[in-house]
Parts: sequence; structure tokens; C-alpha cells
Amino acid sequence: MLSAFANTFKIPELRQRILFTLGLIFICRLLAAVPLPGVDALAIRQFIEAQGGAEGGLFGIMNLFSGGALLQCSVGTLGIMPYISASIIIQLMTAVIPHLEKLAREGDVGRQKITQYTRYLTVIICAVQGIAMGVALESGGYFGLPAEVVRIPGFGFILLTALSLVTGSLLLMWIGEQMTDRGIGNGISVIITVNIISAMPMAVKTLIDKLTPVDGVAEIGFFHVALMIILIFAVILGVVAVTQAQQKVPVQFAKRMVGRKMMNGGTSHLPLRVNYSGVMPIIFASAILQIFPSVAGYLPYEWAKKFASSFTMTSASYMIVFGLMILFFSYFWVATQFNPVQIADDLKKRGGYIPGIRPGTPTADYLDRTMTRLTLAGAVFLTVVSILPSILTSSFKVPWIVASFFGGTSLLIIVGVMLDTMRQIESHLLMRHYDGFLKKGKMRSGR
Repeated sequence: MLSAFANTFKIPELRQRILFTLGLIFICRLLAAVPLPGVDALAIRQFIEAQGGAEGGLFGIMNLFSGGALLQCSVGTLGIMPYISASIIIQLMTAVIPHLEKLAREGDVGRQKITQYTRYLTVIICAVQGIAMGVALESGGYFGLPAEVVRIPGFGFILLTALSLVTGSLLLMWIGEQMTDRGIGNGISVIITVNIISAMPMAVKTLIDKLTPVDGVAEIGFFHVALMIILIFAVILGVVAVTQAQQKVPVQFAKRMVGRKMMNGGTSHLPLRVNYSGVMPIIFASAILQIFPSVAGYLPYEWAKKFASSFTMTSASYMIVFGLMILFFSYFWVATQFNPVQIADDLKKRGGYIPGIRPGTPTADYLDRTMTRLTLAGAVFLTVVSILPSILTSSFKVPWIVASFFGGTSLLIIVGVMLDTMRQIESHLLMRHYDGFLKKGKMRSGR
């Protein structure tokens, strides 16, 4: 494996892609550190240190996804989440609006038009959230930050805040697209992963503080740390296994004439992944769960404010809603991305069939039933792993910033994105006759 990492810099194109990606990651982290114009960055930093940082809740998740930018009121506070929210809305509207559904079937031209609509909607979402954040900072209602952090309040500050946040979020969106086209990995997912990993030093520091004796007594012992290490390795192994797991549906190809040439038949397989949707259900569910409580907190109704304050990460209502949304988006993603009818038609045109299943509609029905069962297994696993940090925080009093790396959204995204990035790097290595990350030159999913 070490030789594979060394070989990545021997290929000029791959080396250029990796360096390009690292450069864009540096810009993303820079946006998370530059404070908004008109706010007192020193006062914000002192307030964060006095409060001990962000602990749990939806605010903690939002701050984690933004790489700490949310609590520091930086230019990249909104992060990439407005773009993800806009993508969710557009995909939901595609299923009910005939014009968008027609565009989705038109290939690259239609997808470019849908991407353009998504960008327009992203600007609108950023503008609304930016104005709301400016008002909250000015009134002292921004997650407990005192109003004194705003140096010159007024309409100009709100307008400048909204403009800065929109610019920062759109810049991150553009960086993500450039990273996907000219770098390594899926740009949007890589940005979220880097933001999550940026909280790891603080998690290690928090764990060391818990181990340090105060008046001769430490909150946790080395035995607890050993159990936590075993747990995190077990969860990582489970996540990798489910992410790589697939059911191989056998496919038989008959002999057929192509022009004047006889094509020999053979046996192959159709890989159906257990976790077909990857980390997207987690990202979609987290993005939506950030919106509703935030909006409810600004409504002039007592029940809305109670809902916003009680809907915390450790509450049973949060876990139930989060789990149901993961189940829904798992099936929603499969329904929009996996087309059994098209796969059955392609197999029929190529002279292929599944043994024991008639070509055409019966094959499509069989693939649909098989994928439905696999999706259920993958969605249930995603749900269990996603609520594990909430259980550790509420029942075992593990600090949230530490528990977030023992499962949940953070670990799923990190493992999923790392595996996808390694696949892309390995494909470049194998194309140029270098060994991959495994000795046989193939990852397990390709066997």
C-alpha cells in the first residue's frame, strides 16, 4: 500500500490532480478562518473559549460540517449546505414537475439546465440565511453570542453580512465543482470531509483533558479509552464492510451476430451494492434537520421556540426523525439513480439474461425486488451507525466532539469519501500499469 501512495506522484496527471485538490482544500480552510466584516473576531474567540466550544445539538453538527466556521462567524459560515439543500429541493421537484422530469431525461443538456436551476436556488437560500444571520448577530440571538461582537450595527451590516456569506458559499460551491472535474474525488463530499476532520485535534485534546486527573481524580480511565478504541475500530470495519458489500447477480450472454462477426457468449455478473446511496441520505437528512429547527426558532410562537430548544441531538424525537429520514432518502436516492427497466432493456439488447428469469419486464421486476431488500439492509445499518454518537453522548456522557468520530454522520462521510477517493486514485494507477492499494491491483469491490 505504501508503494501505491509513492506511485501516485510518479504519474504527472495524477500528481497534478492531487496537488490541485490540496490547493483548493487550503482555500476552503482559509474561508473558514476569515471573519465576517464588521464583527469582532477577538470577542468571538474569547466567548468560544469561555463556553468550551460547540457541544452537540444541531448547532454542533452544523458547526462540524462548516469546519468550525459557524461558531467563528467567518465568511464560509454557511459552507456547502445551501447547495446541498438546493439539490434536495430540485430533485424532489423533478419527481412532480413535468418540465424538470423532461430535462432529467435529456442527457447532458438537461442535466446542465438542472444544475443551473440548482445554482439559482442556492443563491436564494444563501441570501435568506445570510440576512437571518445578520439580524441574529445584531440582536444578540446568534447561538448565545453577545450583540457586542457587531462593531457597527445597522442595515449596512446586515447587507454586508448577507453579501459576504452568499459570496463565500458560492465560492465553496464552485471549488467543489472544480475539484470534481479537475481534482480527485467528489468535490462537495471532500469539502465536508475536510471540515469534519479539522475538528479531530480538538476531539483529541478533549479526550486528553478527560484523562488528566483533577484533584487526583480523572473523569475517565485508560480502560475506557481502550474500550473506545475497540469500538471505533469495530464501527469502521462495519462501515467499510457494508460500503463495499454487494450482491452479484449472475448474467448469461448468448452467442449473437454483430454485423458479420459472431460474438461468443459467456457468464458475467451484475453488482448490486448494499449501500447503493452511500453517504447521500446522511447528508440530505442532516441538511434538512438544520433548516426546520433554525426556522422554528425565529417564529414568534411559543410552541415553535419550544420545538427548536427541545429538538436536540440527544432527544428521542431527533433520533426517530433522523432515522426515518435516512430510510426515506436511501430509497429516494435508489429510486432516482437506479433504473431497473433500463438495465433490463440493455441486457436484452446485448443478448444477456439472468438465469431463471425471463428477459424484459420480469428481469426489471426481479432487479427492483432485489434492490429493495438490499436497500433496506443498508438503510437500517446507516440508521444504527448514525444515532450511535447520540447514544454515547446521552447515555455514557461521552463528549459530543469525541462521540461524533465513533459513528454517525462524521465517520460515515469520512469512510465513504476516503474509499471513493482511493478508488479513483487506484483507477489512475491501474491504467498506467502500476499496482493498486492491494497486492493484486484490485480493490475488493472489483473482484
